[in-house]
Amino acid sequence: MASGKRKPRLAVWKFASCDGCQLSLLDCEDELLAVADAVEIAYFSEAIRAPVRGRYDLSMVEGSITTADDAERIREVRRRSRKLVTIGACATAGGIQALRNFADVQEYVSVIYARPDYIRTLATSTAIADHVAVDFELRGCPINKRQLLEVISAFLRGRRPVTPPHSTCIECKLRGNVCVMVAQGTPCLGPVTHAGCGALCPSYDRGCYGCYGPKETPNAPSLSQWLARLGMDERTLRRLYRSFNADAEPFRQESERHGA
Repeated sequence: MASGKRKPRLAVWKFASCDGCQLSLLDCEDELLAVADAVEIAYFSEAIRAPVRGRYDLSMVEGSITTADDAERIREVRRRSRKLVTIGACATAGGIQALRNFADVQEYVSVIYARPDYIRTLATSTAIADHVAVDFELRGCPINKRQLLEVISAFLRGRRPVTPPHSTCIECKLRGNVCVMVAQGTPCLGPVTHAGCGALCPSYDRGCYGCYGPKETPNAPSLSQWLARLGMDERTLRRLYRSFNADAEPFRQESERHGA
């Protein structure tokens, strides 16, 4: 990514989010030492305090755009960054806060805040890619730390990151899990959800919640037919698709197909 002896400059940015995906980098523990040796961590508010200066070889962005200030700041981050990667459901799909996209935000504000006139917020929570060009999206809530290391390594070497595009069902098969939906009648979003968690919930006899968002070419309408046979009504189906990745297009379209 960089010529000469200068280390590539890494920046990690936070927008509207819970910080969980940033903390996944710190959770790398021993591997983090290798990352710190390979790059200059030039900006990362969770780990160091530093002014925003110059340009960055790789920027990793957590969080969604929920205010006008956010929208302006992400454009500045993009201008300063050679490569920009979004990490987590908030940055790639608007996050759980994108539930506002299906409601009247001003009504929420008037009910929750004693002085709603002090609140400056957008009517929507949107992904970073809705505002600036993004070089790669790493999905998950939170992200998988091994995938995070793969993304950093790939950009250091000038190649495309390798992350699985298949569904959580494949991860279940690799772990030898019995399908909870077929064997137990447990509703599960695994057939339409991007791999990455290692089939964590189905491994404990729980259905997948869709934390990693829609996989490539999901067939949500077909899955909904099967879920309806398990007894899910329209309202329950709508709520199922409206969680961590509610505004991801395939999930949003399928939820809207089951009512407003």
